[in-house]
Amino acid sequence: MSIKIFITGGTFDKEYNELNGTLFFKETHLPEMLKLGRSKVQIDIQTLMMIDSLEMIDADREQIVDQCKQVGEEKIIITHGTDTMTETAALLANRIFNKTIVLTGAMVPYKFGSSDGLFNLGSAIAFVQTLPHGVYVAMNGQYFKAGAVRKNKQTGSFESI
Repeated sequence: MSIKIFITGGTFDKEYNELNGTLFFKETHLPEMLKLGRSKVQIDIQTLMMIDSLEMIDADREQIVDQCKQVGEEKIIITHGTDTMTETAALLANRIFNKTIVLTGAMVPYKFGSSDGLFNLGSAIAFVQTLPHGVYVAMNGQYFKAGAVRKNKQTGSFESI
């Protein structure tokens, strides 16, 4: 059983430019994270895009849906920016019914060292293997069904609605 991971960017993969104080994308940290976590799961990683989810447009979401439909794997993880993760999850839930898809991300970039990304990735790997077909958001050790979750910007966490 193989798990497909689609990379879309988000805080998960951002790096810090010490010269001008901005965050930017270079390359995904997923292989390093899987190695650090000592993952023994068969995983295939594919980068679709490296963007902030606030910059994601409908065409980007359509690309994510199309890629999820096209791959043979029934278990898919999508790394995604947290600001619009629930929008992408809802779209996927309305269009794909025969796969288990888990979206996850991070509130703090992995490269900062204090990131929640490694924990969220590990949780997503566990959830995608155990949950029934459907689309879910996995953050902070919890999972939520697509369409029934929101990001609480005051607490910095996800919650059921």
